[in-house]
Amino acid sequence: PVPPRDPNAITSPDGTKAAFIRDHNLWLRDLETGAETTLTTDGIEDYGYATNNAGWVKRDSPVLLWSPGSDRIATFQHDGRGVGMMYMSTTRVGHPELSAWKYPLPGDSLIFRISRVVIHLDGPRVVRLQMPPDPHRSSTTDHVAGAGGVFLDVEWSDDGSRLAFLSNSRDHKHAQLRVADPETGAVRDVLEETEETFFESGSRAANWRVLEASNEVIWFSKRHNWGHLYRYDLSSGDLLGRITTGDWNVRQLLRVDEESRTLYFTGVGREPGDPYFQYLYRIGMDGTGLTLLTPDSANHTVTLSPDGDHFVDSYSTPVSPPVTVVRNLDGEIVIELERADISRLAESGWRPPEPFTVKARDGETDLHGLMYKPTRFDPSRTYPVVNYLYPGPQSGSVGSRSFRPSRGDKQAIAELGFIVVEVDAMGTPGRSKAFHDAYYGNMGDNGLPDQVGMIRQLGARHPWMDLDRVGIWGHSGGGFASTAGILRYPDFYKVAVSQAGNHDNRSYEDDWGEKWQGLLETYPDGTTNYDNQANQLVAENLQGKLLLAHGTMDTNVPAYNTLLVVDALIAANKDFDLIMLPNRGHGFGNEPYMMRRRWDYFVRHLLGVEPPVYEIGAEGRPVS
Repeated sequence: PVPPRDPNAITSPDGTKAAFIRDHNLWLRDLETGAETTLTTDGIEDYGYATNNAGWVKRDSPVLLWSPGSDRIATFQHDGRGVGMMYMSTTRVGHPELSAWKYPLPGDSLIFRISRVVIHLDGPRVVRLQMPPDPHRSSTTDHVAGAGGVFLDVEWSDDGSRLAFLSNSRDHKHAQLRVADPETGAVRDVLEETEETFFESGSRAANWRVLEASNEVIWFSKRHNWGHLYRYDLSSGDLLGRITTGDWNVRQLLRVDEESRTLYFTGVGREPGDPYFQYLYRIGMDGTGLTLLTPDSANHTVTLSPDGDHFVDSYSTPVSPPVTVVRNLDGEIVIELERADISRLAESGWRPPEPFTVKARDGETDLHGLMYKPTRFDPSRTYPVVNYLYPGPQSGSVGSRSFRPSRGDKQAIAELGFIVVEVDAMGTPGRSKAFHDAYYGNMGDNGLPDQVGMIRQLGARHPWMDLDRVGIWGHSGGGFASTAGILRYPDFYKVAVSQAGNHDNRSYEDDWGEKWQGLLETYPDGTTNYDNQANQLVAENLQGKLLLAHGTMDTNVPAYNTLLVVDALIAANKDFDLIMLPNRGHGFGNEPYMMRRRWDYFVRHLLGVEPPVYEIGAEGRPVS
């Protein structure tokens, strides 16, 4: 009988076998017979093969990249020896259950290291790359594992004879492209990039490619303040030329047609209108022939066909529903597949959020956001304002510019009698490098100068916005930022709801703080370069109403972050509210109880009304 699919195994490209971890070693399972073979034998605790642990997230599945021929595996031996521990315990009757695992923090002398290897299935045999271990870093996220456990920043040649990869420095400022011989383990440096702040090789996916046939490298850089593609010589590492230019960003390189020497990629900021709308483009590798393939002014989600001759284009905006078409590679519509009908949604009284533009803290840069009003909005009334935010720096508050009938519970909060606003502040991605770098080294900024400025500008336009009654809320990084808002702008924000906040990034995962705040430095007077972001150090500023919430089993952002603020508030003799949700992880923000408490907190302290007794979802309706 065929064994059931193992969710903790990664199947080879030919579909005949799968790799998985057992007892710190990598094993192989024949998917036809079920026979199992060990591929490595010297893996031990804290020094195992393909270990999927970044501290803030860990899984039982491996991290690896199969070769196209399904005969080799690129992975690593994951060195956690000497790395600090994280501890949590469950809440239950009797003895609690302890969870303990390796979780490095900023400033630790030892973080995770990866010793790169290639495993050949013939034998099997392990070839170690001839180089020192790399820090556990990638150029696109705070893990070396992508979706499905794919080993990030690693690329096989089509015939499996060459392995290219990026070595990224601990502080994310330096990236080195290298090429290895899988047979011998010999490693050759090709090119490198250094940034003063942080280097990223793309938006959520790497934009570098090694082209064996032409002996070239397609490279991505923001060295000229915008994200663009460059062409390098694979042998010498010399720059051959720029491919894209201008005050806009290449977002994701989707296809390289080596035969026609053509690239297909998504980009943002080049067309008029919302600079976050994504479009598909084509360009020659020599930098000529740049062509827009999705002309409609909207956010385009593109899927290329397997044969590369067509693509599916689904386009929409926050206020207009999606239209899905098939286009050829000249951008011409071949067929319209679907046009969403939202007439019943509109008949129900639904209204979309309203896009707006304001100026950033510099008085020049446009910021883009969304406003939510009650469906029975009355311009003769005044409404308190609730500011939702997520400060990034890896994403922003607004999220996708595609159509969504509901964006969390923001419209629901507006229906309670509020104006809800969100804006992508400076310090978030998608714009220029300078825009993204705005508060590097000062995460306590959180984009708050732009959030406050946004509300003040909108208030000047709209007399129905009551700027004497302003609240703020967010989750995770937004929990960090909402607490910072009421503590750093106590005369502006009167109420804050803060969920699962990483209130001092010295108590959060190493990769995060060291990328956005820098390596931890302690000065002769005992202060550090992380003091400017620590919420507990400004707890004495609290004047308004603050609700803190955290899950006691949050393995992403440990609850100790919130308890640091709690301890400081107690020391400052401040009144505040606290919800500790037993046995909850990081994603409790939209469970019915937390949602109700969030709504009630704003109703009680901004509207000045005692909310009724109710239960969200009590009638069996979906709540998220």
